[in-house]
Amino acid sequence: MTPGNELLFLALGGSGEIGMNANLYGTQGKWLMVDCGMTFGEADYPGIDLILPDLDFIERRRKDLVGLVLTHGHEDHIGAIPYLAADLQVPLYATPFTAGLIAHKLEEEGLSGQVKLRLIHPGDVLDLGPFRVTPVPLAHSIPESNGLLIETDHGRIFHTGDWKLDPTPVLGNPTSPDQLRAIGDRGIDVMVCDSTNAFTDKESGSEAEVYDGLLKVVDEARGRVVVTTFASNAARLHTIGKVAEATGRRVAVAGRSIERYLKVARATGYLTDFPDTVRYDEAMRLPRRELLVVATGGQGEPRAALGRIAAGQHEIKLGEADTVVFSSRQIPGNENAVGRVMNQLAMLGVQTITERQAHVHVSGHPGRPELQRMYEWIRPKTLIPVHGERRHMLEQARLGLASGIPGALVQVNGDLVRLAPGAPKKIGEEHVGRLVLDGDVILPADGSTINERRRLAFQGVIAISVVLNKNGALAADPQVRIVGVPVEEDRDDFIRDAAQTAAKAVEPIRDEEKLRENIRLAVRRCATLWTGKKPNVEVLVTRL
Repeated sequence: MTPGNELLFLALGGSGEIGMNANLYGTQGKWLMVDCGMTFGEADYPGIDLILPDLDFIERRRKDLVGLVLTHGHEDHIGAIPYLAADLQVPLYATPFTAGLIAHKLEEEGLSGQVKLRLIHPGDVLDLGPFRVTPVPLAHSIPESNGLLIETDHGRIFHTGDWKLDPTPVLGNPTSPDQLRAIGDRGIDVMVCDSTNAFTDKESGSEAEVYDGLLKVVDEARGRVVVTTFASNAARLHTIGKVAEATGRRVAVAGRSIERYLKVARATGYLTDFPDTVRYDEAMRLPRRELLVVATGGQGEPRAALGRIAAGQHEIKLGEADTVVFSSRQIPGNENAVGRVMNQLAMLGVQTITERQAHVHVSGHPGRPELQRMYEWIRPKTLIPVHGERRHMLEQARLGLASGIPGALVQVNGDLVRLAPGAPKKIGEEHVGRLVLDGDVILPADGSTINERRRLAFQGVIAISVVLNKNGALAADPQVRIVGVPVEEDRDDFIRDAAQTAAKAVEPIRDEEKLRENIRLAVRRCATLWTGKKPNVEVLVTRL
């Protein structure tokens, strides 16, 4: 697939899901990539923390890729860069704050100098082959978030990235209606737009409003306070710092990612007035009413700081009269994980407060009234929703059409869409998928390793060792080991039966593969009779 005299769009991630954003635009033989994000591991991926987009489509066409432009520094937009960007062999374009976060990630992975990182600023115009790209400042929960005006000979696109309308952002510049109207006045063929809050009837609200809600909660707390939020929500970190100062509390930071964001923010001129932090040992010696901890782990991640605090496995200790404030939105799918952490905190006697009990969070994404105002300013001919599950994107398409946008097209990852000439339409499907970071190794998300791990998790495993003499007869009783097979108090009896079954399945044949299969099937049938399950059976045959 080489783009001709046309304008194409292809999402490799972020369409049909929240997270892992990676988008391609194509025209006149060239491709432009926007964002390269990741998402977090799910229950379907045992042992996996990070999930990455499969960039095989563009890696095979990297000679035609003119660059990768980053809209902002959230993990779901830049998180895959340390693992995938070096293979693309193109420059990355980012604002100073976003570039600082990326540089830190590359350094941690030993990739400094292997990826070209170039700074951009609002008002800059990037001439990248047949693409002219202009960053457009938009308010969000992180500094230097930008939409992108992408101009080609075959059409003009406004790619919003993540955004909201906030007249009083704590960090960064407010969204400028005048600038957006001016962009709309010049004519926009397609707007590719954030769909996260398409069902939300209210505006997302200003970050400045969170200060009063957090201040009230922290001021009324009788003991230690832990506030958990996304490490990348730099605006929230600023608010938490101000609340700590106003309530006379010292600040401790729990979580490496928060420390990293603070470091980069200060180096680029943000959060320079964030309070000096205290070490954990000093924090534990302070009177309980004089400590505020900002921690990672608000999505229930067991290995994040809050999860370890709740489990009593962290230097920060909580108990009766202490409070944990969840100053973040619960991502769909994380309900059970968050509930588990909350229950662990409850066992310690800790009070938990979420946005349902107090005004301690505002979203960084636009609600329906904000979307409608953006439609009025940009006035696109066609709306393409992204950054959402299918239901979010469908709902935004309905809203856009009801608000007067002439056309809307709902696509998902892998749908190849021709934006121009003519009305946008799907013209094909391309390979997309997921990769997982398993330790230090990148694997296909549905490859043999992860599929085997799923089977082990659901069925358990039986390992059998059979030793044969030179005549092919048993030289000793088969040895059986089981892991995760539900026999409990009948374990010894089951192992004895499985060993006898394996022995009976031994035949004096030279075809070792057939012999292993005979033993495997016989033992699995035995296990099914005992448990109703079909465990994985591994057979090792040794001939003397």
